[in-house]
Amino acid sequence: MESFLTIHDVALRTGLTAHTLRYYERIGLIAPVARATGGQRRYRSADLEWIGFLMRLRATGMSISGMQEFARLRSEGDVTTGARRAMLDEHLDQLLAQIETLQQSAQVLQAKIAHYRQVEHSLAHDQPAEGKAHAARTLRQRARQT
Repeated sequence: MESFLTIHDVALRTGLTAHTLRYYERIGLIAPVARATGGQRRYRSADLEWIGFLMRLRATGMSISGMQEFARLRSEGDVTTGARRAMLDEHLDQLLAQIETLQQSAQVLQAKIAHYRQVEHSLAHDQPAEGKAHAARTLRQRARQT
């Protein structure tokens, strides 16, 4: 027999708030959740797996409307497998392009940091002790220029 989780349990496991879980249900990201006799939501393990997948989509930048479209297609069953795969293919392509851009940006930042370390090292070793304040000012001026 499958055990059920309360909205509080799911919130603790996922890091989402109960408000967000209810919102996801209201906008169709999560199918209506089974209820106990008192009306409390009872999530199944399959619900938790789906929520985990939605969180991955969101973390990778998929819009709520994109997630809604994916959830709608999923609710229509296997006949939409191709459309869902195509959506994920497109999303993955966008994600990989974003990763490439971030990697290029990281390389530029690393080069700039290395440059500043070199300037700091040069200033620290080329200046007498009384010139340290001047060296710090010069470093700040150079940093503003680059």
